[in-house]
Amino acid sequence: LGATAIYLGPVFESGSHGYDTADYYHLDRRLGTRQDLARLSQNLHARGMKLVLDGVFNHVGRHFWAFRDLQQNLHQSPYKDWFAGLNFDQRSPFGDPFSYLAWNGHFELVKLNLANPEVRGHLFGAISMWVEEFGIDGIRLDAADALSPEFMTQLRDFVNQKHPGLWLMGE
Repeated sequence: LGATAIYLGPVFESGSHGYDTADYYHLDRRLGTRQDLARLSQNLHARGMKLVLDGVFNHVGRHFWAFRDLQQNLHQSPYKDWFAGLNFDQRSPFGDPFSYLAWNGHFELVKLNLANPEVRGHLFGAISMWVEEFGIDGIRLDAADALSPEFMTQLRDFVNQKHPGLWLMGE
């Protein structure tokens, strides 16, 4: 075919379709093991091909571990600042005792507060793990139009410093 790269949609733990991330640091058990992904990457590289993964950084699913902590601990959750538009004066469409911003009105996709340094640290740490453990060559940024210019600049600066040559592409 003459292909020089393989792009995989979201591969990390999710609730249903991959774009509802539950954990950026775990491979979705429906897709195989960490060893399977590492072996795929090695085989692609041996053939001179690149591996690009989907980076869903704008939002997470309601099964995301920090959102679950928020549901359980409410105001006392150390992760309450991880989510955009959090409001304890309203209920969510799912009946949570708070509301939040969602991606395009889909409340199963909870918008992250990308201005929070802890959120950025968590995401950037995941990128480092993907590069170091799986040897990925690039990230396709899902919902790039919803990512702030500040986040994009910080992401580019992080990649340039820690993983020069890592390819970034916005959707």
